[in-house]
Amino acid sequence: MALVIAIDGPAAAGKGTLARKLAAHYGLPHLDTGLTYRATAKALLDAGKPLDDEAIAAEMAGAIDLGGLDRAVLSAHEIGEAASKVAAMPRVRVALVAAQRRFAETDRGAVLDGRDIGTVVCPDATVKLYVTADAELRARRRYDEIVGGGGVADFAEIFEDVKRRDARDMGRKDSPLRPADDAHLLDTSKMGIEAAFQAARAIIDGQLDRNN
Repeated sequence: MALVIAIDGPAAAGKGTLARKLAAHYGLPHLDTGLTYRATAKALLDAGKPLDDEAIAAEMAGAIDLGGLDRAVLSAHEIGEAASKVAAMPRVRVALVAAQRRFAETDRGAVLDGRDIGTVVCPDATVKLYVTADAELRARRRYDEIVGGGGVADFAEIFEDVKRRDARDMGRKDSPLRPADDAHLLDTSKMGIEAAFQAARAIIDGQLDRNN
């Protein structure tokens, strides 16, 4: 039986790093679904297309190569801003959710992380994790990441951005961010990545033992 691990949670909670470590540990392909929205936005920007034309955006979304997502390129701030507009379009979400499901529906299984994996994309996932942390701490992590990489950042601005994203993600009508009813909650506020990884492994291995 394929092992599908669905990981959801707010920005900067550590779900992406955790997802990559779990994928490596269990030998599974990994998809950061947030990058699919960024890739759609980048395709629109590169083609000089408007960001408010839902039909064109949906067409671009349907052509995204999930195997060619470059995290370093897609992490650019302007792409993130454009992606927030694109992600609000229902037809874009339909196209990308379909692609994300195809990624997960293989004999091998997969690890997917995002905002609506356990609730919408993979409601029948083997294991569902909802990774969260205190908003101020998440902002601090993001700030330290930027400064540690040689960038310049304003903590207060990042903190406000985290709160805005939380409100937008949790308050949207289409696929709001929330834990699936059968998700395991993992609060990483007081955990390093290794502790979070071990906690997640214990949850996953426990579920696999019960399934067997």
